[in-house]
Amino acid sequence: MLILSCASKLQLLETLLKRNLPQTVVVYGAVLNINRGNPVGHEVIVDSWPDFKAVLTRPWTEADTDNTDLYKNIYAAFYWDLDVYRRLLLDTDAVNWKQTFRLYGNQNGIYEVSENAAAAKKIHLTTTPHFTYLNPNPDKMPQRQLDPGFTISALKSSHVDILNETWPHGGNEQSQRFLDNMVKCFPNICILDSNGHPISWALTDPLGAQLHGYTLPPYRRRGYIAIVIRALSMQSYAAGRPVYVHTALNNVKTQDLLEYMGHQRLSELCHICIHSSP
Repeated sequence: MLILSCASKLQLLETLLKRNLPQTVVVYGAVLNINRGNPVGHEVIVDSWPDFKAVLTRPWTEADTDNTDLYKNIYAAFYWDLDVYRRLLLDTDAVNWKQTFRLYGNQNGIYEVSENAAAAKKIHLTTTPHFTYLNPNPDKMPQRQLDPGFTISALKSSHVDILNETWPHGGNEQSQRFLDNMVKCFPNICILDSNGHPISWALTDPLGAQLHGYTLPPYRRRGYIAIVIRALSMQSYAAGRPVYVHTALNNVKTQDLLEYMGHQRLSELCHICIHSSP
């Protein structure tokens, strides 16, 4: 196991992962953010270098990390050789099993091996499958006109309260801190009404995926979320970031919207492995 800290090696890793999109998308998004200032303090683990067979991104081990923070403790995994990924989990300290964490992987073997490794360590791991939608060319997204008096803007920390209240995974102090950090660190877009209040928005997470796309109930069915998705996608695309989103398997409404916007569903599911009781 190696911690890849050399800037030139990390840049080469980013290039190699980019060549193998979309299968590498979650790890690629994490590595890209590490190479652009590393605002949330992640690091890269590989089994060997340069002929690596497995990659894992994780929170900095040296950081003062809250082991109970499910939002902050995010891992992303990719493998060329499933047995190598298995040994990485079983025979090294690549994963801090004392933490509450979320581990993302867009390969079916990720969740199988992760669950088996957790069982071997007598740790409970739950896995939730999601569809991943990626848009290779946001320029072709349909455009809609914004109502007079409304403006496109960026979210601010003063907006985090309403973000936390409306996020299905929010409503607590840890989610509040997480959302505030996302607003400060990564691309985001909102629509402000004539009084300067956000009525529709979307953010980006530490793996580069779009997060918490939402429109307040009184403003729905007016196409605002499509405007937000396009604006955020164009911003991310112009910065060289992947344009993608995860959605629950039963969220047909969002899936239909993404397909209307030109997103393409990846062939393999993204499995989010959650360890919630350290």
